[in-house]
Amino acid sequence: MSTIIATPGTDRARRLRAALTVLLAAAVAVGAPFYFAPFQVFQLTMVLLYAVALAGLNLLVGFGGQISLGHGAFFAAGAYTAAVMLDRYDTGHLATLPVAAAGCFLLGLGFGVPALRLRGLYLALVTLSFAVFLPPLLKRLEPLTGGSMGLTVDKLQPPAWSGLAEDQWMYFVVLGVTAVALLLARNLLRSRVGRALLAARDNESAAEVMGVRLSLHKTLAFAWSAMFAGVAGCLYTWVIGFVSPDSFNFVLSITLLAGLVVGGLASLYGPLLGAAFVMYVPSVSQDLSEAAPGVVFGLLIIVLMFVAPTGLAGLPGRVRAGVTRRPPRTTDALDRTPEAVSVPEAEPAPDAEPKPQAACGPSAPHTAPDPAVVDAEPVGAPPRTEKE
Repeated sequence: MSTIIATPGTDRARRLRAALTVLLAAAVAVGAPFYFAPFQVFQLTMVLLYAVALAGLNLLVGFGGQISLGHGAFFAAGAYTAAVMLDRYDTGHLATLPVAAAGCFLLGLGFGVPALRLRGLYLALVTLSFAVFLPPLLKRLEPLTGGSMGLTVDKLQPPAWSGLAEDQWMYFVVLGVTAVALLLARNLLRSRVGRALLAARDNESAAEVMGVRLSLHKTLAFAWSAMFAGVAGCLYTWVIGFVSPDSFNFVLSITLLAGLVVGGLASLYGPLLGAAFVMYVPSVSQDLSEAAPGVVFGLLIIVLMFVAPTGLAGLPGRVRAGVTRRPPRTTDALDRTPEAVSVPEAEPAPDAEPKPQAACGPSAPHTAPDPAVVDAEPVGAPPRTEKE
């Protein structure tokens, strides 16, 4: 009964903590561009757009149980869609976002169909081949993509009524798109599609018996993941203002996957932490060792995986569990001897009558035996004679 009564209070406290955390994070995010320098605001903007890409990759890898080493190709497809529309067709910036999202959704849908019969390393190799194949293809399509020289487009300019600088306006636009993308990913995971993805990830046979269409949901997982990556690529074009095939090689795909693993798989906050890792750790590695930044980058990944095997999102839980866990007190029990252990006597009930206790030892009082009891013959004994 106590458990049932305590559950609503626990849920209410958890929701209150979540609401306070969201409000605090929103206040920090809104005030950040007014406190940091322009370059630092640019870095925060890149963290936000990488978080959108990692949110889509989290749907596929963390919650879908599949693997992709070609996510950078979908990122490049969204970036080039926005760049071609801005440069060749002179469209507005906001018009490129839905087109990039829809185009990458269809691309992921078409790519997910042949990947249905693959899993594990075979699926990883196929997706990696897509990431390796796309940059040379972009170089071949020079009339459309600009070839190796890439395309230079105008950045998104702030309106006059905002009173914001270019970096601040770009930050708030990307912040709004990121908030919508993360909310969409959260609602998607709580829907029937998300529950089907989790069931297929845990046990495909059991999910299929329960009526889950594995082929449909696996294909949709690729499509949703590609759509999020396309949106992130479109934002990348808005922020950088330049795209080239060399910016989207297969290293980008591996870096995104590493960022997701470091941030935390199957976690709603993992993409944000992983995006910060993708943005800041390579620059830190470059500062620590200009000769071999890749070595430092790899060592940092190893250290982070050793400290937080479940990702940075699961690190607070591990620390809290380590603090609250108390080791068993075995030292005092081993030091005690049997003579030192005292067993408390049970107290009699207040209404119970005292029972006579058998006395023993030299200090016991002597009482005269009852003649009737002494002369009583034992049961089954032979009758006594007169001599006896």
